Amino acid sequence: MTLIKSISGIRGTIGGFVGANLTPLDVVKFASAYGMWLKSRNQGALKVVVGRDARISGLIVQNLVQSSLQALGIDVVDLGLSTTPTVEVAVPMENASGGIVLTASHNPKQWNALKLLNEKGEFVSADDGDEILKIAENEIFDYAQVDDLGIVEKKDYLQMHIDAVLALSTVDIELVKSAKFKVVVDAVNSTGGIYLPALLRKMGVDVVELYCEPNGHFPHNPEPLPEHLHDLCSMVVETKADLGFVVDPDVDRLAIVSEDGSLFGEEYTLVAVADHVLKMKKGDTVSNLSSTRALRDVSEMHGVNYYASAVGEVNVVEKMKEVGAPIGGEGNGGIIYPELHYGRDSLVGVALFLTHLAQSKLTCSDLRKQYKDYFMSKQKIQLTPDLDVDGLLVLMADKYKGEDVDCTDGVKINFDEEWVHLRKSNTEPIIRVYTESITPEKADALAQRFMKEIRDL
Repeated sequence: MTLIKSISGIRGTIGGFVGANLTPLDVVKFASAYGMWLKSRNQGALKVVVGRDARISGLIVQNLVQSSLQALGIDVVDLGLSTTPTVEVAVPMENASGGIVLTASHNPKQWNALKLLNEKGEFVSADDGDEILKIAENEIFDYAQVDDLGIVEKKDYLQMHIDAVLALSTVDIELVKSAKFKVVVDAVNSTGGIYLPALLRKMGVDVVELYCEPNGHFPHNPEPLPEHLHDLCSMVVETKADLGFVVDPDVDRLAIVSEDGSLFGEEYTLVAVADHVLKMKKGDTVSNLSSTRALRDVSEMHGVNYYASAVGEVNVVEKMKEVGAPIGGEGNGGIIYPELHYGRDSLVGVALFLTHLAQSKLTCSDLRKQYKDYFMSKQKIQLTPDLDVDGLLVLMADKYKGEDVDCTDGVKINFDEEWVHLRKSNTEPIIRVYTESITPEKADALAQRFMKEIRDL
């Protein structure tokens, strides 16, 4: 397995085992390349915000990154245990030149990554990412003289992030307090266990903590998919909670469990939040090609347009800016709300959802019934070195050229009541096979059909 380099960051596995591929040398090289890229764009003193999730390797990687930046003469604002959206919020607040988040997001514990941000606290563009990778390949680094080394300043942005969320025009903290919600939080033993309970208690919510110890020992697969949420579903029912929230290790994906232990649906986090926002802010919506049609339905209900972008947060953000969308995101539970910042933010999602739920005066399960049912199947095909993914996708597009085919990002084939999206992952050595239909059985059957067709090519 080779190190994965993309607009999602530089990502790989760590440890003394076969296939381990994110070494300390890699970390220093890519952190130094990022620092050199910043120096090429800026004159004078530079400052970079650094934060990490609770992965076991996090502190080691953080020390390597920060020391590399200091060696280039760049000052560091160390947020320590933090979240991806918190670092994104902190960059402009600190008037920093950029930021680095140390997290492999939903990947298992042996993975880690460097997610790179620009001066706006947004992910670097594909072109900027390519430039950084070229600097790393050339290994031409201009380290500072001893008198010019950077310094590290530790800061805690927990309260600043929470205060910024609660100040949003579409968040009604007093209404949420009056609803007297009881909520279970599954933070997969990462930094969501610090941030979500603190936010919820500030909103007057009774919090039940499940896996909220930020020690990096993930109690289940950290991707918030239905098959990984049995403990949360059980805890919501056992404690008679109004709902449950689960986040991934870096707290940019949010999924919800209803009071009866049923899954609200990761895809419907954005749908419900968009419904709430569009009541107060008219404007078009955006999600990526792999997201549910239900957002289109809600958008049309509010009399606005829906747009689809290529997969990847940076692509969604670019489309949102283009159409002036007040709300958007990704169907994986990623809420992007520009009133605070252009980044997926579970804290924003929690505050907006609870306001929406309180306003509706419905139970969580009854709120979910307000939206049309679509069902998705999310499958993966492991890549092998001899597989020509790009050629395979061209063959699939040609095979279905009589249908509505979108090749913006991989191949999406739209049928009357369902669709399939085939694309190479930016974060794992896999082909993603996503389908959606009007029943779970139809969605699964469509996915299995296309996985077989791919293997038979």
